[in-house]
This record gives sequence, structure tokens and C-alpha cells, in this order.
Amino acid sequence: MKQESTNQYDEIRGGGIGFYEQKRGLIAVSGKEAVQFLNGLITNDAAKLADHEQMSAAFPNAQGRLLAVVRVLRKGDQFLFETVAETHEKVFKNLFRFTFAGDFHVEDLSENYRYFSTENGNLMENGNWKTENGELIEFQSDFGADYFVPNESAENFTSELKNQNAVRLSDELYEVLRIENGIPKYGVDMDETTIVPELGIAELISYQKGCYIGQEIIARIHFRGHIAKQLTGLILEAEAKPGDELKSLDGKNAGKLTSATFSPKLEKHIALAFVRYDYLAEGTELKVNETAATVKILPFLTN
Repeated sequence: MKQESTNQYDEIRGGGIGFYEQKRGLIAVSGKEAVQFLNGLITNDAAKLADHEQMSAAFPNAQGRLLAVVRVLRKGDQFLFETVAETHEKVFKNLFRFTFAGDFHVEDLSENYRYFSTENGNLMENGNWKTENGELIEFQSDFGADYFVPNESAENFTSELKNQNAVRLSDELYEVLRIENGIPKYGVDMDETTIVPELGIAELISYQKGCYIGQEIIARIHFRGHIAKQLTGLILEAEAKPGDELKSLDGKNAGKLTSATFSPKLEKHIALAFVRYDYLAEGTELKVNETAATVKILPFLTN
């Protein structure tokens, strides 16, 4: 990393606030039959989501493969879906096609907001920020909080961040933090070939609710067998790159790297990788390009 990014990294890992703006999709769902329709589409249980609570979920296809990962926030009778730009249109179309089937309404709000992801930040908790119209939308994360800010309030929002000595993260620094935090990226670490349980994110899936698209495959993996591979972390003794193949110590195929970077805090090269089931236990020793690799349960860092 460049020296400026290194200094910012040290500040963030020391507890300082960082922020990163990116395009995300924001979709509102409402109607008397909203829960019924949603529970036929997503892996988690919308019926159990209380007002002002959020959950993560996935949209699978009929084969249990991933269409999109979303976060869902309930506000009264409305459900707010947020997802990455790459799956925004897909999620909207998947939801909108049911608006003709009953009391189910879908509205794309994406163009009305700008999205900011923060590391170690929580402006609502600190009571330091309010929009003029009160429409700031907050999603909690394990590493801070993320905000959809009305377009007309975005400049004031960034000013408030800077007043708290928050640093704007470069693309490079955001990527280092993302991998250290163990957050998979759509199109890099996951895509439509990924079976939802392979992500290893337990909170995405409810195994108690009723039927939904792809449930049969996902439930069968959970109750009758196990996944063939799962996304996990690797600590490497030398640099490696996405796409590099993993081998067991006796030369068997063990998986493939999807993202890689250098962690300044760990002082090690690290990677996200799909690792075959037999080698998933933390501490398992593997190799990539004859370099030692050790399996690490995600995240790599919690601060």
C-alpha cells in the first residue's frame, strides 16, 4: 500500500472511523401479502423480522444457487432490501414480477440515495447526525454501520463524518479491510454458480420456515449431507493470487483462491478461498504454488 493508505489503515485498525462510498441498490417492499411472497423467494424468515430489525438473506434459484445476497430492514409494514450494484437489477426484477399476483408492492429507491459504508462508525448511536427530513436509513454491520443518505443531505453527511475525523477509504484500502473482515464480494468470491450454504454464512438461512425457491437443495445439504466446499480464510507464507489452486500436503485438490491481499496487522498474506470439505478445519495445512497455507475461520480480524 502507499504510505497514505498505510497511515489510514493504522488509524482504522486503531479504532478510527473510515468511510467508503459505493453504488448499492435499495428496494422497498410493502403490501398485505408481502411476507407471504417474500418467504417464497428468500432463504430467511421475513415473518420473524420485528419492526426496526434487520436480517441477512439470499435469493436462490431453483437449484439452490445464489442470485443475490441482501440485507432486509423492517420499518413498520415496509421491508427495505439492500444489495450490491451488481445484483440490484436482478433483485428488483425478481420482486417486481409478483406485483401482479396480489397485494404486493415494490419500489426502487436507489436513485434517491447515496450509500456510505463505515468502518467503526455509528452516527445514529452517537446522536451526532440527523437529516432534515429524517429519512436516513441505517444498516448495521459487524464492523460499523452503513447508511443510505438522501441525495440532498449527502454533502452534509460527509461533512459530519469529517468532523469526526473519519477518513475516506481508497479502493485499495477498502479491499484490504474487506478481505480481513472476511466479507465475500459478488462476482469475485461468489456468483450464480455458488450454492448458498457454500458461503458459510449461517444467518442467511432459516431451516424452520416454509417452502421457498431452491429450498429442497439447500435443506438436503443441511439435513442429509454436507457441502462439497465452503468459503473460508487462508493465511499464506508468500503472495498468491485469485484463481490459484490449493493442494493438500499429499497433492490432492483442496480448493481455489478467490481474493488475496497483504494484511499489515497480521504481517501475512491472506486470502479468501473455497476449500473442500475435508480440509475446512481451522489450522489445516495446505499449499498453493508450493507455498504453505493454513486454514483460518473468518473473519481474520475483529477490529
